[in-house]
Amino acid sequence: MSRKYKGSPRPLKVVAKPATRPDQRHLWLLIAAAVLAVITLIQSGQVRAAGSSVALESPRIDQGNQKSLQRGAQAFVNHCMGCHSADYQRYSRLAQDLGLSEDDVRDNLIFTTDESGEPTKVGALMDNAMTTDYGRQAFGVVPPNLALTARSRGVDWIYTYLKSYYVDPSITTTGVNNLVYPGTAMPHVLWQEQGWQTPVYGEESHGSKPITGLELSEPGSLSPDEYDDLIADITNFMAYMADPIKQTRHRVGIIVLLFLFGLLAIAYTLKKEYWKDVV
Repeated sequence: MSRKYKGSPRPLKVVAKPATRPDQRHLWLLIAAAVLAVITLIQSGQVRAAGSSVALESPRIDQGNQKSLQRGAQAFVNHCMGCHSADYQRYSRLAQDLGLSEDDVRDNLIFTTDESGEPTKVGALMDNAMTTDYGRQAFGVVPPNLALTARSRGVDWIYTYLKSYYVDPSITTTGVNNLVYPGTAMPHVLWQEQGWQTPVYGEESHGSKPITGLELSEPGSLSPDEYDDLIADITNFMAYMADPIKQTRHRVGIIVLLFLFGLLAIAYTLKKEYWKDVV
């Protein structure tokens, strides 16, 4: 037996959706303006290094330039791997991507031995012989793994960092400081190539003189332009280590996009053919 509804039906209550308040609209506008400003700064290369007021420079690097990568690999092994490891990268993968033979890598890029005292194999990871305890004792901190530094810091940071060492007698451990990373524990390992830089101070403000630039007080074995090319090659190699498959990914991406555009043209042509008789 069905139940009957008694009484008049209740009127439907319509609840109007409150409009966005003006202060919320202003908040979203401010957020959008902030995001746009950050993107503009990144594209213009004016992003500041953390802890300093140094504008980061953009290196002219090309990850498809094998000669640059080969020079960068040689400089990285000779100057960086004495303290830093890069053990997310294998020598064999490096040889494959940089157009080198295994003999080239074995004779020119491998200078370490394994735990048994045998020469490091080409298929091994790019590790060094420094232990974490010795690194902490020598530098106060363990030298970081550099395989992914180009991702965590960015190529602009690496390039500017390697150009920004200057003599600082107040640093008793290394005698140098860095504009991009003040108080760095890393010595200036490329001083023979670059030479020594001294700071240029501006007008005194609040009891201290800010550093407005660096000048070369004692030239090294390379000219400033040659030194810039050297660290650009090192930066290029570190960018390759952080993303070895970048060039392949870009090639595959272009092929996929061309395929999708071709498929779109075919689909559009079929659509016109199927619907031409439909009124």
